[in-house]
Amino acid sequence: MQEATVLIADGQFVSIDQAVKPSGYVAIDATGLWMLPGMVDIHGDAFERMICPRPGVNFPLEMAIAENDRTLLAAGITTFFYSITDSFEPGLRSRDTLRQLMAIVLNQQTRLQVNSRIHVRHEQANTDCYDELAQWLETGNIHLLSLNNHLPDTIDASNLARYVKGIMQRIKRSEAEVLAIIAAAMERQEDGLQQLEQLVETAHKVGVPVASHDDESEADVATSQRRGVAIAEFPASIALAAQSRNYGAAVLMGAPNLVRGGSHVGYMSVAAAAEAGVLDCLCSDYHYPSLFHAPFKLAELGLMPFEAAWNIVSTSPAKAAGIGDAKGAIAPGLDADFLLVRPRRSLPSAIATVYIKGQAVAHYG
Repeated sequence: MQEATVLIADGQFVSIDQAVKPSGYVAIDATGLWMLPGMVDIHGDAFERMICPRPGVNFPLEMAIAENDRTLLAAGITTFFYSITDSFEPGLRSRDTLRQLMAIVLNQQTRLQVNSRIHVRHEQANTDCYDELAQWLETGNIHLLSLNNHLPDTIDASNLARYVKGIMQRIKRSEAEVLAIIAAAMERQEDGLQQLEQLVETAHKVGVPVASHDDESEADVATSQRRGVAIAEFPASIALAAQSRNYGAAVLMGAPNLVRGGSHVGYMSVAAAAEAGVLDCLCSDYHYPSLFHAPFKLAELGLMPFEAAWNIVSTSPAKAAGIGDAKGAIAPGLDADFLLVRPRRSLPSAIATVYIKGQAVAHYG
């Protein structure tokens, strides 16, 4: 719509009308601005850099999450799934850190502005405290579960070196200590697989969506289909993305992939996925600002109309994560989470104001 009156009451959209000019409401003149649904980010882990900007350098979790909340608002993200890794590693991606982060994010006294939810990225080889994880699912503390196995399939020199380097960027341990951690994790793979299958059953029982992660083969996708996976995170190729969509999964990819011009791990590009019609949702992945700029980039490249491009950062991820009845669109009955955006011709468009449940929570002039 070029012009419309949007009515909001009690934190929700009431109506969208091109003619009505009602009285009794506080009027906000948004002439010259675009009104867009707030973005729903169902996979973001850039908060890790707020906690641990350098190996072995950690900041207080409450301070890090409070700063992360403000960063999300600046990026236009109004609903955020904290994608917390539940790994066998010590430190940043340990169960203990997950436990602490959950307590902070879900604590009503924390006063986070962004609607904040928990996305647990469970590593198959982490077999400790299984009952605790299952209980979190059953009690509604986990809102999205993704199935991860980042251990290399074969321990050849190049794979192992790359994996060791990745871990040493997160924790301050010697190479020998990291190799010992990996070796112990390898021995727990089979037990972890049994636990993972039980977690999937529990998630389905309580209505928590399940996501696969980095499916690299047709066999991986077939396993995801058997498990009833609702979201296929970062499939490796167009063919695998199509196979995932064929059984009903939503294909999720990272906005940085598009903004940077390709995948940093050699998988398919977002541009290629969009051109092939196998892209359903975008997430911030490891860089929050990319999510805002991606729809403009998709439209600029002629890969899809802007309206469709914005849907894949708002409406589609909300539906994929099972919250489409409350978030992700400007429609009667949904939460009034939206952005007022100042469009520009020569520079990237800029966010003017962020609203959550009808209240202005951030203003950028």
